[in-house]
Amino acid sequence: MESGRVLRNSQIIILGICIAVATILSSMILSRASLRIMQFNKEVITVTGSAQQPIRSDYATWQISFGRREANLAAAYRALKEDMNAVRAYLVSKGVSKSELEVSQVFTTTLFTKTSEGYDTHTIEGYNVSQRIYVRSHDVDKVTRLSRECTELIEKGVAVSSQAPEYFYTKLDELKIEMLAHATRNAKERAHKMARAAGDRIGVLRSAKMGVFQITAPNSTDVSDYGMNDTSSLDKKVMAVVSATFAIR
Repeated sequence: MESGRVLRNSQIIILGICIAVATILSSMILSRASLRIMQFNKEVITVTGSAQQPIRSDYATWQISFGRREANLAAAYRALKEDMNAVRAYLVSKGVSKSELEVSQVFTTTLFTKTSEGYDTHTIEGYNVSQRIYVRSHDVDKVTRLSRECTELIEKGVAVSSQAPEYFYTKLDELKIEMLAHATRNAKERAHKMARAAGDRIGVLRSAKMGVFQITAPNSTDVSDYGMNDTSSLDKKVMAVVSATFAIR
């Protein structure tokens, strides 16, 4: 009996020692794994890469408006119709196709006589009627030229008002993909130079985040957190930004 009890006690002690050793070894393994994970997460470098490219707009929109003021509404509409025909004929003679033209509705404002204090009365003094024509074309040079020459219509008796053209680039989606690749390569080059200066090397790309695109005039330095989209310039500059994180080896 006594020998059996001693044996059981010995087994319990040995089992306890094994459990203790296993616990210590497990803790060491977990600690080393945690340390490696921490090092994996910390040994990175984050840089910002950018790419710029000049582009020329390939689509333009332009608005021209004209109006008449008459005492009689019917007379105002007749005069406005004559102006419309003159404007359309002029634009067609300058090479604008009918598919590039869009005519707005007629805008009418009733004018009332005013008191000496400047308040409207109920007496109608006349009518202002106006209309707009929009030119939308891929021929950006034609639109630019027309916006500068349309004052010729004044010589024809048409009181025109010309807005500045707006210019767009229709292949921006394809360009974005190309520029993001350039910006990422630029980020990698910057990370490589920074790591090399510290005696390290960069490893794999851990993460990358695309920034907003800035579309500005060629010499502009304007930027915005929400991105810029300049429509006033025929020639533009597009800038893409990428924030990239690389492993350090």
